Amino acid sequence: MLRDQYHREVSYLRVSVTERCNFRCRYCMSEKPFSWVPKENLLSYEELFAFIKISIDNGIRKIRITGGEPTTRENLDDLIRMIHTYDPEVDIGLTTNGFLLPAMAEKLKYAGLKRVNISLDSLEKETLHYIAQKDVLEHVLKGIESAIKAGLSVKINSVILRGINDHEIRTLFDYAKNIGAQIRYIEYMENTHASDGIKGLSSYEILSELSKTHSFFPIVNEKSGPANLYETSHGYRFGTIEPHRHDFCATCDRLRLSAEGDLIGCLYFVGAKNIKEAIRKGNEREATKILVDVVNNKPEKNLWGIENSEVSLRAFYQTGG
Repeated sequence: MLRDQYHREVSYLRVSVTERCNFRCRYCMSEKPFSWVPKENLLSYEELFAFIKISIDNGIRKIRITGGEPTTRENLDDLIRMIHTYDPEVDIGLTTNGFLLPAMAEKLKYAGLKRVNISLDSLEKETLHYIAQKDVLEHVLKGIESAIKAGLSVKINSVILRGINDHEIRTLFDYAKNIGAQIRYIEYMENTHASDGIKGLSSYEILSELSKTHSFFPIVNEKSGPANLYETSHGYRFGTIEPHRHDFCATCDRLRLSAEGDLIGCLYFVGAKNIKEAIRKGNEREATKILVDVVNNKPEKNLWGIENSEVSLRAFYQTGG
């Protein structure tokens, strides 16, 4: 079991397999040119798995594959199959924009993928085109359909931006409810890689808008995840993710591994240790030591909203958000 100095059990590893993305969302990487890290700089699937195996042996029970956009890396099912074969009880998830899922969902499910979170910020063609800077709505909707058809558990992630898609809060809610997927509204997280002028809505504002047409009440999140959960009078559950709230970090159980081997204790904090050399030398003892050190040095809180703090300039596309 991995436990940090604040007595939080760490059982969740988010693994970024690439920094590349086929979207240029305005709240994430709007100005980044279409380029990629040289292949030799990236950990291979075998190297990623070597560290994942060590992590599982030390108590990690949940793996989420992220990016960039993870489906842009070829043969993603190979990595998922390695993990699932090693320990079928590990919960393997994927966070994706859904664009490439139609051709992949069934294969990923067969390899051992259990759940998928799909980003959908608008149901309007032009609005989503503006946000993603690409005409993507039809492909994303087909990706969602293919994931459901394959039997994957599906959640919808929506970032609500002021003056852009804030008129769609209820429309997105109804869409997710109708397809049997849980929607999670994610508060916009400030970062230096977003377009200038981007502003998000608070969860309070989002819930206030929903309350005009839906009655709901808060429920306990039994899995201690980052979402605040709510349930309607008809039994539909949805969530909000509020990184600015004072207790957001109190139950943080996760680490992040970048495609280049940086093991990161906190998304929005300076500091990481690289496992690439240890893994490439086959030094499991050293890789385990790095894992334990990063867990021990997980910060108590992130630095959002703290003036003059040493906030990480690491981009979300490097760590999967």
